[in-house]
Amino acid sequence: MIKQSDLAMLILVISISLVASFFIGDALINTPENRSSQVEVVSPISPEFIQPSTDIFNENAINPTETIKIGNSNQNQPFGNDTN
Repeated sequence: MIKQSDLAMLILVISISLVASFFIGDALINTPENRSSQVEVVSPISPEFIQPSTDIFNENAINPTETIKIGNSNQNQPFGNDTN
């Protein structure tokens, strides 16, 4: 059975812990008034399209989407037909 003195001590410890955690939490956590920051303002995107430079994008430029075949291999498997 719990004695009255033990119960009173338990309530005292709980209440002290509650008050201490309230003040510590209030000191550590920012309040809504302190949560302001400066951000850059981004200019809106214009609907105008500027043509890319013809020095880079021209008829003689390399097409990176073109399939490149090296050698005369007709093999479809990249590592041969080993099925070990």
